[in-house]
Amino acid sequence: MDAVNQEIIRILLSDGRASFHQIGREIKMSASAVKRRVDQMVARGEIAGFSAVIDPAALGWETEAYIELYYKGNVRKPELERNLSAIPQVVGVWSVSGDADALVHVMAGSMSELEDTIELIRANPKMDRTRSSIVLSRVFQRPRA
Repeated sequence: MDAVNQEIIRILLSDGRASFHQIGREIKMSASAVKRRVDQMVARGEIAGFSAVIDPAALGWETEAYIELYYKGNVRKPELERNLSAIPQVVGVWSVSGDADALVHVMAGSMSELEDTIELIRANPKMDRTRSSIVLSRVFQRPRA
């Protein structure tokens, strides 16, 4: 990816609603040239999609936690996806190095809903144990790729 495309992505991460005209003005390029570059990055999969960043509280998600999963034996990524994608409170899953097999990001409406979600995750017969860290407050979050 060249420096111009990196700059376009930086602008889009900062303001996903920036028009091609606004981006072009900032990087000294025509709106049509910016559009071509964005279209090419989408076609190559460098830009995977566009979405809105929503305040979790607006969706009723007042409780947030990161849960380390420890499985009995090995667990493969397709199994993680199959087991966890069906749980609406699970908003992210990562396969990680270290002692844990996976890290799960959970957003829930209450402590009770979080507890129910953790129990649902633990119900998997291959689950050995979990370790949870409840988020007390968000200090800052960078726009992410």
